[in-house]
Amino acid sequence: MIKRSLLIASLFSFFFVTYGQVENPPENVVITSKKKETKVFENESGVLHVNVSRKNIKNFKKKGVILYSDFNAIGDGKTDDMDAIAATHAFANAHNLKVKADEGFTYYIGGKDRSAVIKTDTDFGNASFIIDDTNIENKDTSIFLVRSSNEPFKLNGLKSLKKNQKKIDISLEESSLITVTNSNTKHYIRYGLNQDNGSDQTDIFVVDKNGNVDMDAPIIWDFDQITKATALPIDKTTLYITGGHFTTIANKAASKYTYYSRNMVIGRSNVIVDGLEHHIKGEGEHGAPYRGFVSTRDCAYITIKNTILTGHKMYRTIGSAGKPVSMGSYDLSLTRSLNVTVENCSQTNDINDGAYWGLQSSNYSKNLVYDNCTFSRFDAHKGVANATIRNSTLGHMGINAIGCGTLVVENSTINGRNLINLRSDYGSTWQGEVFIKDCVFVPSGGRKPTSASLFGGTYTGKHDFGYICYMPEKITIENLQIKDTNHPDDYLGPAIFNNFNKNMTDASYQEEYPSVKTKEVILKNVTTASGKELMVSSNPYMFKDVKVITK
Repeated sequence: MIKRSLLIASLFSFFFVTYGQVENPPENVVITSKKKETKVFENESGVLHVNVSRKNIKNFKKKGVILYSDFNAIGDGKTDDMDAIAATHAFANAHNLKVKADEGFTYYIGGKDRSAVIKTDTDFGNASFIIDDTNIENKDTSIFLVRSSNEPFKLNGLKSLKKNQKKIDISLEESSLITVTNSNTKHYIRYGLNQDNGSDQTDIFVVDKNGNVDMDAPIIWDFDQITKATALPIDKTTLYITGGHFTTIANKAASKYTYYSRNMVIGRSNVIVDGLEHHIKGEGEHGAPYRGFVSTRDCAYITIKNTILTGHKMYRTIGSAGKPVSMGSYDLSLTRSLNVTVENCSQTNDINDGAYWGLQSSNYSKNLVYDNCTFSRFDAHKGVANATIRNSTLGHMGINAIGCGTLVVENSTINGRNLINLRSDYGSTWQGEVFIKDCVFVPSGGRKPTSASLFGGTYTGKHDFGYICYMPEKITIENLQIKDTNHPDDYLGPAIFNNFNKNMTDASYQEEYPSVKTKEVILKNVTTASGKELMVSSNPYMFKDVKVITK
């Protein structure tokens, strides 16, 4: 028998280690069951109250699915439905019910400081959602938070770690996602116009209940000390989020690094996002950047497929070095995420239009896969361990990466300035191997005369990034077409490496922080449209010890 008054205070807290972002407030919903009608309202303290009649509870449980209209969503594209949406998911979470958007509805979401927490399967279907960012209460409040029902907890006793360590001395009730930091060591000490003092040494990996590390995503750093360690149990079931046509009315804020997070954040492992669309309208002469409409954070085993996203307009501001910079603004962001596959996805605007920033970014992630995607770029900021790009087309910003492990580019067309750009602001470093097979490289998309180089980057050896910098130890290139017909008059031919350091032309130049240079490049069936031979570099001294094998 259902009690006359059922009070569920859903005051869940969730652990996020964020970078420059205020944490989202916890879910704050009170659910009651009385004889009165189903009603949703906000009290003076901002707490959302949801009363559901006992008759409706019985009907909802019988159906196994609830609609936003069941909680009084209007869906006319004008009335703010955020409270109804949040209430629907809160009730669904409490009773393990699926959520479905009403067919043909258009839900308007205004600037209220409220998130809807998703813990059950959600089908947005063919419904539309208008997210109005022109007048908001909190730029850091996500629209949807996809959360685990499991709670993270601190790991006590974990004092140090070694790179590629296979087992840690802990026992857990179930497989968990482990995040460790050492606040006394700084990595990714950024160089250039957005220079900074670096970030705490960080790693993320999965262990089973006996402490065995999943070596498909190994520990990549030596930790002499661990100042914080947490574990989040891996969700055993897969959560599905399907459909939905979302449109963001862009903010009109000043063009500064005040990132907006009006998005969907996935903080639960084993999630599939399928068939979502995100569009943007109303971008003007200025605006603040976005963190990514679809964002993953502190999770593993994520698939994003059949999804259409949109590149944000590029705005400029003054960077930390006191000079003008273009601000990164994203529609797909992957942070501390393992085993993420982005499959059969594309963007609404031209991937070669330089007015729009590169669509995707990642930080502290491992095993990222692009498969059959058409995006303006792939990007790894603060390192990626293992990445694969296959059957894809990348636009004007190409492939930007630093990290370690294996980088594979296969059966893809790249339209960037370089085939692969090793980001100079983080040391142009890749510690591992690179495989390029069955690809087409169109330097700068053929839009302007370009002296083509396969690997771009800059390394002066005068800046401490917080780690030793590496160029790929071994590079294997097979069946590559270089379409370099649009080139300057003094073009000597494409280079494997661009001139990473114009001052390093003889032994008199000494690097204070020496980088480890590439040992071997294997070439098989590399052709050029210009008819010119592929050379090692326009700086032969810097790459004099590279062994090039042509098969």
